[in-house]
Amino acid sequence: MALKVFITAGEASGDILGARLMKALRASVPDCEFAGVGGAAMADEGLQSLFPIQDLSVMGLAEVLPRLPKIMRRISQTIDAVRNFQPDIFITIDSPDFSFRVAKALRQTGPLPKMFHYVAPTVWAWRPERAAKVAALYDGILCLLPFEPPYFEKEGMRAAFVGHAMMESGLTAADGAAFRARRNIPADAFVLGVLFGSRMGELNRMGPVLRAAALQLAKEDKTLHIVSPSLPHLQREATNLLQRMPCTVHITADPAEKPQAFRAMDLALATSGTVGLELAVADVPHVIAYRMNKLTYNIVRSKITVKYAHLANILLDAPVVPEFIQDACSPDSMAKTLHTLRVDRMERLRQKQSFEKVRSLISSPTEKTPSQMAAAFILDSVAK
Repeated sequence: MALKVFITAGEASGDILGARLMKALRASVPDCEFAGVGGAAMADEGLQSLFPIQDLSVMGLAEVLPRLPKIMRRISQTIDAVRNFQPDIFITIDSPDFSFRVAKALRQTGPLPKMFHYVAPTVWAWRPERAAKVAALYDGILCLLPFEPPYFEKEGMRAAFVGHAMMESGLTAADGAAFRARRNIPADAFVLGVLFGSRMGELNRMGPVLRAAALQLAKEDKTLHIVSPSLPHLQREATNLLQRMPCTVHITADPAEKPQAFRAMDLALATSGTVGLELAVADVPHVIAYRMNKLTYNIVRSKITVKYAHLANILLDAPVVPEFIQDACSPDSMAKTLHTLRVDRMERLRQKQSFEKVRSLISSPTEKTPSQMAAAFILDSVAK
């Protein structure tokens, strides 16, 4: 009999995690049958998504409210699909607002599959009481950071640090020179990465700010090359933002090309999020920026318990990567810092030395990849 797995992801980073986890589960149990919600990467592993993953890729209170009816319909649709599929294992990946609502509804009816959540919510950063709520919903949780399991274990939940999935993304070994060669970027040219984020709302909000900062550097040096990895559903908007720059621009929405694009960069400017850690893993000096709706920011900022936004800064407890958040998020300030990093090789080297420590902290604690460890944890929990 096939092992039936219902798996959900709500955004691009979760889609990649889901695809790798599906592959690792199938490697251990070849007769796996999958259903759920995912994107292109999970589709490549055989998942037929219930609906487009973009329906869930929204962030921030003010941004969610207009789309709330549709999101609630998608939640109900997912709950019904799980009950009809009757899986042996139910896995949610990140996207806590969506994931936990589905899990809570399933808990209220039986019979229940074994339930797991992949990517622990940041209870160490804000709202630590969420650990108890998660423990009441799931049988186990897969953590990406080494300090996370104790928060959930003290609530009686099985938890495991499996290593950060970023370490199996190909970013550390990708060939940046090959990307440059394909794009006719000279080996000695300076390449600035501009990364707008993975959500349309982020791109619309942060895109003009990042463009303005990058434009100042491009005006200083017209031999500069800009590289902007994007996603298929954002490529047109990213292209529009970077047109008419006084330097050469390269935009790629090919996921297979992304690691090489990162490794081709000398410096980067990024919307704060997962991409900050990607840049650290790829050893690219950078700065991050973020500006959110004022209503959302005022609600969130009083609950945050960490000093930094960038995970590298949090892990090292030091401002290794410059952060330009909310009122500090201005093109002039970012451009000034980028200029300093552009001309000061030692400043870039200091970031790179810190990134080496970060990579060590988030690597898998065994010889298995994070996805293999996650699959083993899930299957072992089911067996027990």
